[in-house]
Amino acid sequence: MASQREIRRRIGAVKNIRQITRAMQFVAASKLKRAQESTIAARPYGHSIDEVIADLAAVLGEEGHALLSKPADGGAKSIVLFTTDRGLAGALNSNLIRFAMKELESAGPGTRVVTIGKKGRDALARGGFEIAAAFPGYGDKPTFADVTPLVRLLVDDFLGGRASSVTLVHPTFVSTLVQRPEGIQLLPIQPTADTAGIPGNQFLFEPDPATVLEALLPRYVATRIFQAVLETTACEQSSRMVAMKNATESAGDLISELTLTYNKVRQANITREMIEIASGASAH
Repeated sequence: MASQREIRRRIGAVKNIRQITRAMQFVAASKLKRAQESTIAARPYGHSIDEVIADLAAVLGEEGHALLSKPADGGAKSIVLFTTDRGLAGALNSNLIRFAMKELESAGPGTRVVTIGKKGRDALARGGFEIAAAFPGYGDKPTFADVTPLVRLLVDDFLGGRASSVTLVHPTFVSTLVQRPEGIQLLPIQPTADTAGIPGNQFLFEPDPATVLEALLPRYVATRIFQAVLETTACEQSSRMVAMKNATESAGDLISELTLTYNKVRQANITREMIEIASGASAH
């Protein structure tokens, strides 16, 4: 059994860890509120722009713009994986990486991989996957301008025939306890049929539908990517807050167990010393 000094040292170390995890829990909780509000506020804009594109596509069809149809040259499929730069976020990154590897297996050989975040880049590199491009994470306060280089890369690859399709793999924020990995096709754009709304051929577009679509589609691509970044940020803070809360509670349980063990060892040492004193007195 460990000595009293060693147990005291372990209790002190666990208390220090508990202070760190509690502080990280509170920091993540404060960042989560802002990230959650930004994510939820951006969703209606994405739904609205999707409806407008559906109306335009109903008028023009797939031939209305190059982003609506597959490149004639073919090309490989592209998968864009969103993860975090830092760890201590529970099972968020591992679930995303596992989901992305299934997508890569189903996509077949030659699939192009683009990673956002160090965790996904490092995991896929260790798995032997060739990474076409790697971007660092966008931090706790991403902006729309931050995703411009990624948007330009994906659109240029698609229009240049180097990619036949582009799929985004990112977490979706459902609640504080639930973050669901999803794979969403970005390119070619597949407009959602607006069955509940007014058919697109009843609208008048100025100056004409083709010009409106030309201006709207790049904005749509950027909006979808930025929404994926916001979802990843909210999921990261939520998962880290829950993970640090569980770690803090586990540290408290461990401290209680070590304290009980310390008291038992201390009591055993006192009993042994009393027996030794009594034995020495009787011997005299």
